[in-house]
Amino acid sequence: MIAEIQQFDTALFLKIHRGLGNDFFDVLMPLLRNRFFWAPLYLFIIVFCIRQFQKKGYYMIGMLLATFAMGDLIASRIIKPLVGRIRPCNEVSLVHDIIQRVPCGSGFSFPSSHATNHFAIAIFLICLFYRQWKPILPLGLAWALLISFAQIYVGVHYPVDTLVGALLGTCIGFSTFAIYQKIKPA
Repeated sequence: MIAEIQQFDTALFLKIHRGLGNDFFDVLMPLLRNRFFWAPLYLFIIVFCIRQFQKKGYYMIGMLLATFAMGDLIASRIIKPLVGRIRPCNEVSLVHDIIQRVPCGSGFSFPSSHATNHFAIAIFLICLFYRQWKPILPLGLAWALLISFAQIYVGVHYPVDTLVGALLGTCIGFSTFAIYQKIKPA
């Protein structure tokens, strides 16, 4: 069963990584996964929360940072070393199939920390602002999905890595929002 899942995962990875390859994606996807590309959005969220909600905004930002930290801790420091899955761009059997679009990195692949962190942040923000601004649901999910897809396209993660990262991040986002609900000021 595990072997069949890995075969399917590798085949789907190659369909995305090689099969969807084009000049536009070759420029866009590395940008989407770059943390500096999203810095203006992060800064906007911080300023918006503080200016709009004052003291409560600091709690929002604190929990958003805790959400990110929890996602990164669980995915990168706990699960990745336990599973030890090699990144596709470092996989010897795929050496002739990989298109080098970004530096590969030496860490493990499962689960995707980018997917975990961005889904956790997206779900937390969706829970936080959905009542006031319904478009955050499709925008937040699309944002996290695009970043996760970019991980596969550039060759640093398999699809299952990003899927599990998305599920883990979703659970973390809901959990930290539940905690926020209990500690937020009135």
